Amino acid sequence: MSNLQWTEIVIFAVLFLVVTVLGFVAARWQAGNTLDHLDEWGLGGRKFGSWITWFLVGGDLYTAYTFVAVPALVFGAGAMGFFALPYTVILYPIVFLPLLRMWSVSRVHGYVTPADYVRGRYGSRLLALLVAITGIVATMPYIALQLVGLEAVLRTMGFNGAGFLGHLPLLIAFVVLAVYTYQSGLRAPALIAFVKDILIYVVILVAVFYLPAKLGGWETIFNSAQAKFAATPNPADGILLTGANQLQYATLALGSALALFLYPHSLTGALASRGRNVIKRNMVALPAYSLLLGLLALLGFVAIQAGSKAITNQATGRPDGNTIIPVLFDTQFPAWFAGIAFAAIGIGALVPAAIMSIAAANLWTRNVYKEFMHKDATPKQEAQQAKIASLVVKFGAVLFILFIDPQFSIDLQLIGGVIILQTLPAVAISLYTRWFHLWGLIAGWVAGMAWGFAMLYVIPNPAAGKAHFGGSALPLGQLSIFGWHPFSGSTTQIYVGFVALIGNLVVAALVTWIMRARKVPNGLDKTQDADYHADEGDPRLREVAVH
Repeated sequence: MSNLQWTEIVIFAVLFLVVTVLGFVAARWQAGNTLDHLDEWGLGGRKFGSWITWFLVGGDLYTAYTFVAVPALVFGAGAMGFFALPYTVILYPIVFLPLLRMWSVSRVHGYVTPADYVRGRYGSRLLALLVAITGIVATMPYIALQLVGLEAVLRTMGFNGAGFLGHLPLLIAFVVLAVYTYQSGLRAPALIAFVKDILIYVVILVAVFYLPAKLGGWETIFNSAQAKFAATPNPADGILLTGANQLQYATLALGSALALFLYPHSLTGALASRGRNVIKRNMVALPAYSLLLGLLALLGFVAIQAGSKAITNQATGRPDGNTIIPVLFDTQFPAWFAGIAFAAIGIGALVPAAIMSIAAANLWTRNVYKEFMHKDATPKQEAQQAKIASLVVKFGAVLFILFIDPQFSIDLQLIGGVIILQTLPAVAISLYTRWFHLWGLIAGWVAGMAWGFAMLYVIPNPAAGKAHFGGSALPLGQLSIFGWHPFSGSTTQIYVGFVALIGNLVVAALVTWIMRARKVPNGLDKTQDADYHADEGDPRLREVAVH
């Protein structure tokens, strides 16, 4: 670590100190009567308005990993990396109405997590437990990926040691994050999101205007990118999609859009808002981030023209592809502005990591601890359990980085999308209908998980030296249904999560038909139709933070 970039480090540290102070101050910001209640600690008092919710949800969905990895994927593969753009464009119309219904029924009944809702909708501890465990397992690698983005920035600034000292700045950052999240709950990332988003917007807008002008213009940049991809052995790489990856692109975009608001941390931001109108305004305004994301992805092509090279990770001896954009900023910007850019990415890791850990802690507390370990837990005991669980989740994510190759955690995130999609019938579809039988949903979940993991297992990643779990795209020719290969010989790729979801729905429908034919009871529904339309001011809304 002899090549430390001190100007960048000082600016990074100053801005990090600012958000740390904000994190502790947040405990008194819009404070309720107590933080010893999940409504207050885990959902910010359920009273965030339009602006706070916009920054909070945007800060949650557009993470450090997004700002580092999307342009890095464009740098490495070209057009395929732009799947994130249509995915975030179609996302908001898809979730607009279901999210309103989820907010209403959750406020009427006091639900804190999606598993709480499933428990009330079907009266099944087992189904709620499956949804809760799925959410926790899918969220863990997502938190680890925020560390990947933060470490890429730290590595670019010179913290690239092979041992403990190389990880020390990361550990310090997450100890600070853990402490102020423990104290302030969801209010901390909500307040910090203001700083994070402003910094990100400034950096990206400067980058997309300044860097092309410096490097010869967009025509030169696109020509350089095309020349690079033409020289690569993979025919699917290029600035345009090919016949082999168009289906993968479409199914990955659609599958990711369906999955995103199934993640517990995405719902946490929505449930913290004060009313349905707040959510409506946000679903209209949040696509502004998609514009930012599109501009950001183009930086992958800019990095090609700039000749950016990935920094070798001293811990693994392999190039770290996530450093491509930090290296671009480091080499093309003045040191002081590079420091601001790195702070934006670093703070962009802390906001979603905090929200994700809170959401996972809420699931553990409400749907495992209270349901199976301590049914008579008081609100104060629930809040204390959630605070402890949030610490465990954070440091569990740190262990991914300390003891596992970061590339492996990236693969885990792809697997996480396949996992969380299997809760769509139980969580999203049930907001509209209870046609699916309780046991059909459980059977569909088991089938979707089993088939999804079976497909993921056979996907290699030669570049990373892996024979299994090397990605989320499967050639149709390898698609097997009990040994039958309906698309034998096809090299067209498809997103595994999309295929597994179809299998889930088919099995759920078949078992539902059988259960209905045998007149098996479908659980107890504690919700009513009117619950899904209640809005701010409705007398049916449960009072917040009632002991």
